[in-house]
Amino acid sequence: MKKVFTTALTAGLCLVAAPATATPGTGGIAWHRCTLGPGDDTGRALDAAGVDCADVTVPLDHTRPRGRTITVAIARSRAPDPVHRIGALVLNLGGPASPVLSVVPDARAAIGAAGARFDLIGMDPRFAGRSTPIDCGWPAHWLPRSAGRDRRGFDRTTALARDLAARCGRTERALIPHASTANLARDLDRVRAALGDERLSYLGYSQGSYLGAVYAQLFPHRVDRMVLDSAIDPASPGTRTLRSTAPGREAALREWAAWAATRDAEHHLGTTAQAVLDTIHRVYAASARRPLRVGDFRVDDTVLPALLLGPLSDDADDDELATVVALLARAVAGHPAEPTEGLAERLASLLTGDGSARHSAQTAILCGDAPVSRDPEWYWRDVQAHRAAGPLFEPVARTVTPCAAWPDTPREAPVRVGNDVPALIVQAEKDVNSQLPEARALHRALTSSRLVVLTGARTHGVYRFRGAPCVDDTVDAYLVSGHLPRTDRDCAE
Repeated sequence: MKKVFTTALTAGLCLVAAPATATPGTGGIAWHRCTLGPGDDTGRALDAAGVDCADVTVPLDHTRPRGRTITVAIARSRAPDPVHRIGALVLNLGGPASPVLSVVPDARAAIGAAGARFDLIGMDPRFAGRSTPIDCGWPAHWLPRSAGRDRRGFDRTTALARDLAARCGRTERALIPHASTANLARDLDRVRAALGDERLSYLGYSQGSYLGAVYAQLFPHRVDRMVLDSAIDPASPGTRTLRSTAPGREAALREWAAWAATRDAEHHLGTTAQAVLDTIHRVYAASARRPLRVGDFRVDDTVLPALLLGPLSDDADDDELATVVALLARAVAGHPAEPTEGLAERLASLLTGDGSARHSAQTAILCGDAPVSRDPEWYWRDVQAHRAAGPLFEPVARTVTPCAAWPDTPREAPVRVGNDVPALIVQAEKDVNSQLPEARALHRALTSSRLVVLTGARTHGVYRFRGAPCVDDTVDAYLVSGHLPRTDRDCAE
């Protein structure tokens, strides 16, 4: 399930007409086959798995419900145990704006007996996947770009951010003012109503935890079961959530370096943790002087930290991270450096137009969630003030983003989350993306929630990703019974 959920999913597909029939008892939704055309492999796979698809019409602007509309695409895997069916469980994979429809069959297989009590619903968020898309035609992506090692790197990142923002202003000016997590939550409630459910059950990962929290704030009486995995601090929406990530990432890198040092005979990166870190910083400095040749790609200091963050996000990928560092060190030495398949995918995502629609929608939602400074020098000063504390990852956490030049400012203030809606929050202790302090902040904001921490684990996405029985059993029991654990819980693997 983890490999499927973390793979870049099909985005921005063009909808075509398909035979549709309304299904009784589901709010009048017109379910239809998922295949949209002869080249639609995703649709064929969904049809083969017995999944139904539909489009739910929602207002582009929820303050003008009779104005222009857009569509939100959903898919349904019916409950295998209809006699004991509880209702629908909506899945969200974060991003924000990660498409979900294609993974519904995998979720069905992974969740097992607890999931058998639910219709599993994949919902492509507005502007992503098979929903009405935003696609700014980006030639590259910014997240997680770095400010780099010096002013030259920062200036390159700033120029890219301005260019990407300008492209969205030219191509999607009518849609981007309505991209925000609050509007995703309003769409989610439209989907709930269309499904015919009085209350919503929800499983959201990463940025999907923030969507769930916002939904609970806007529609508290519509919440049934709610599982929020790998949590975001609701007081730091949009790109603000990135700014606190560097300390945890630097700590994880130090821990990994100690691991790599014990395997120098295999990876040849150094016999002490400091020697391994010195290897990384030597590679980083070299990439600032001249981009490194990695296959057909060029890797400079604004890109290199992102290549480390991918495998650093999961301790199961420690060997992969060692392979990446060794490959980059070969490139510094002038030797041929052909990327692994995973590294080539990350490079293509960052440096080419691959995934333009998904990245455009993700950025539009982040920029719509909270205002940010529009002065590049503010970011430069902030990076410089924190660089010494985290040479690799503070320039990632604090750099300028397209939101600083975005053609529109947020239409509403960020939703302030603070309520007593019950929810189960799940967190890996050493997650470097959505970090434990953020989960604790969400736990405080949702005063009736419970927090389950997988101790010692460095991973992003725990429930049914990690294979941790304590966590999986706790979530399953909650989904089936609707009753939260009596207390917070630490789980060991």
